[in-house]
Amino acid sequence: MIRRATPTDAEALSHLSRTCFTQTFGHLYAPSDLEAFLDEAYSPTVLRTELNDPERATWLLFDEPVDEARATLSSDDLPGTPEPRDEAPTSSVSQAPIGYVTACPAHLPHPDVAPGDGEVQRLYILQGHQGGGRGTALLRTALDWLERDGPRTIWIGVWSENYGAQRFYARHGFEIVGDYSFMVGDHADHELITRRLPRAITA
Repeated sequence: MIRRATPTDAEALSHLSRTCFTQTFGHLYAPSDLEAFLDEAYSPTVLRTELNDPERATWLLFDEPVDEARATLSSDDLPGTPEPRDEAPTSSVSQAPIGYVTACPAHLPHPDVAPGDGEVQRLYILQGHQGGGRGTALLRTALDWLERDGPRTIWIGVWSENYGAQRFYARHGFEIVGDYSFMVGDHADHELITRRLPRAITA
């Protein structure tokens, strides 16, 4: 089950975000760099501010069967080792989310990024819960929201050595168009910039 996150989810999202990032990338960094980044990017205060921003949206994934009509792909469709509902059903209140996706206005450092472009900023699923099309369901939720007013250019940043994520996004029409340095504390990651140009709406 996927639902839109609200500011009241900031604490749960902080815990989930820190855990997912550490599971996926924590081995790459010195402990001081990792902790500095987690505090800067994923503190409850930072995330609560993001969740209050009407130009941004985050959805939480809970451990229930994914709608097969929206997600029928295999475990290979997960972005590596990253219909929305406005209200959470009562059954999800006591559950901890197992994944999330965040969409926002595009801000990646590429000269072709233009006002009105969108970005899928983050997509993560906890280890042990990946597979069954969950990554695809999250990505489609974010893409649908970004294109709710019609086709637009959409951007995604992905680590240069996360080959599974690169294949995943390529299957959804994203092409590598540049790169930049993504800072985690004092450590610079080589990050790729991917882009999907607007697609015509077909009947």
